[in-house]
Amino acid sequence: MSTGEASLQETFERCRQMDASLAERLAIMADAVRKRWPMGTEAVDRLVRRLQQSGVGQKAPKVGDMMPSFLLPDETGSLVSLEELLRKGPVAFTFHRGHWCPYCRININALAHAHGEIAPKGGQIVAIIPEREQFALELKSDAQADFPVLVDMDNAYAMSLGVAFWMGDELKKIMLENPDWDISSFQGNDSWVLPVPATFVVDRDGIITARFLDPDFRRRMSIEELLAALRKEI
Repeated sequence: MSTGEASLQETFERCRQMDASLAERLAIMADAVRKRWPMGTEAVDRLVRRLQQSGVGQKAPKVGDMMPSFLLPDETGSLVSLEELLRKGPVAFTFHRGHWCPYCRININALAHAHGEIAPKGGQIVAIIPEREQFALELKSDAQADFPVLVDMDNAYAMSLGVAFWMGDELKKIMLENPDWDISSFQGNDSWVLPVPATFVVDRDGIITARFLDPDFRRRMSIEELLAALRKEI
């Protein structure tokens, strides 16, 4: 690596704070990872193709469907229900792989800013991750997010929605080479199952009014689209 080339950590910090669209920031991060970690990126590309071919997420709730109920603990251990949230206003539910994922952290940072804009008007953003409470709290604190981060242990809720998948042996082996990616420790199980980073915008009646679902975790619902969907329901 040349001395003028930024490290992945430096690129991550820049992407998290830069004044650009979420898509642009994620693309810059993905390009840096592809250059610095080509073998891992190729494995990720193969995983994405497998998920696309298998139709992961095709059975997930669609626009016009009711959002299935849940009762999940937040980062403090307090139980939160769908119905409780909807009594306060429309909600954008965003699924994330975990606190270890740079794309999720870039996304959470952007969502934290978006929540500051929409919350005074009655809109809500809620994150959901399949990790233990301490890591949910770490993700929330790192982004200085003022919204709940719910804990979906064993990906139970994600599985019920049809947005969870098994990572596969190839990527599991690669990730085990990095102690910072010990997903089994973070999740408290050895399933190596992750959620598709999906977003569901739900109105006060529990109806899904907007949705984003892409098996490629390097892509997320745009902040502009998410905010526009919430504003329509306020």
